[in-house]
Amino acid sequence: LSGDFATRAEILSRTSLVIKNTTRMDTATYRCEVAAPADTKTIDEINIQLTVQVKPMTPRCTVPKAVPVGKSASLHCHENEGYPKSTYSWYRNSEPLSPDAKSKHHNSSYTLNPTTGTLVFHAVHKGDTGRYSCIATNDAGFAKCEEQEMEVYDLNIGGIIGGVLVVLAVLVLITLGICCAYRRGYFANSKESGESYKTPAKPDGVNYIRTDDEGDFRHKSSFVI
Repeated sequence: LSGDFATRAEILSRTSLVIKNTTRMDTATYRCEVAAPADTKTIDEINIQLTVQVKPMTPRCTVPKAVPVGKSASLHCHENEGYPKSTYSWYRNSEPLSPDAKSKHHNSSYTLNPTTGTLVFHAVHKGDTGRYSCIATNDAGFAKCEEQEMEVYDLNIGGIIGGVLVVLAVLVLITLGICCAYRRGYFANSKESGESYKTPAKPDGVNYIRTDDEGDFRHKSSFVI
């Protein structure tokens, strides 16, 4: 024996192979050869298929906490450690939910896929409120996730309509307030004073004269004593 088998396997009585601490990687086809020089058929062999099964790990379950009446809801359950692959079953308040639609005990409309672990409610109602859990099962055993609560609540249509009306009323009041403010001139731009468009006042001690050679006004300073 060599490799990993050197520490985990041994041959007993020259005909038996014992593998300790088997793992999923040990799944394989093993060939046993028998040699008998004194017999007419000096050698023969046999193939043995070994499948190492692994118990499922605790599945990961996803359950919505609250769903309004009439809406759809998806619950998920999955684990990827078990071998062979696990199949899944769902429970509500510790009672199994049948994947067969003809065996449903209440009026809820749902689809349960045992292969993927998905439970879909097409339109939940108040009776679907409860504690949900999922069990993953294969030939080696099973594992269960913890229960999770899903609440189904009624939509307050009156409250929603009332809230919309309140918002509309507030918008109308704001619009009326803005219109009144415009009419009273609160948002009008302040006009420039007339003085800003007039010729600046002449400073003291400066006289303006016009010359014949120049087409503009020039100034000279004079001092009054």
